[in-house]
Amino acid sequence: MIPTLLDTDILSWYLRGNPNVVEACTAYRKQYNTLHFSIITYYEILSGLRFRNAWRQEEHFLKMTEQCTILPLTSEACKIAAEAYAQVRKAGTPVDDIDLLIAGIALSNNQAISTHNVRHFEKIPNLEINDWFKPIMPKH
Repeated sequence: MIPTLLDTDILSWYLRGNPNVVEACTAYRKQYNTLHFSIITYYEILSGLRFRNAWRQEEHFLKMTEQCTILPLTSEACKIAAEAYAQVRKAGTPVDDIDLLIAGIALSNNQAISTHNVRHFEKIPNLEINDWFKPIMPKH
């Protein structure tokens, strides 16, 4: 596996115990000894849990993050996201700012992205996409 940033949807599926995502994350952790996600994903998960008053899930999430690598939003990531924004807008295929910033973080850290929102991210130039929601190995 190549270094990969988890998008919010994949991390959410991981926290919910989706078997395909758990399998992919377990394999990734064996290779890299961590999971990578962005500070934006951290915010999205935490804000969703707090909105729902999901205190036990929040406690579980915060404990899990101690074993993860949370990548920051840097000026380099913003420059990459801004360039992608300009390209997709000029092409008439806009992408949500949150997705652009997450992609900018992935690209600035030379990482692919794992997302089930492939249609959003496939518009962003030079971004390698993996969908860990789908089985990594065909089941027989």
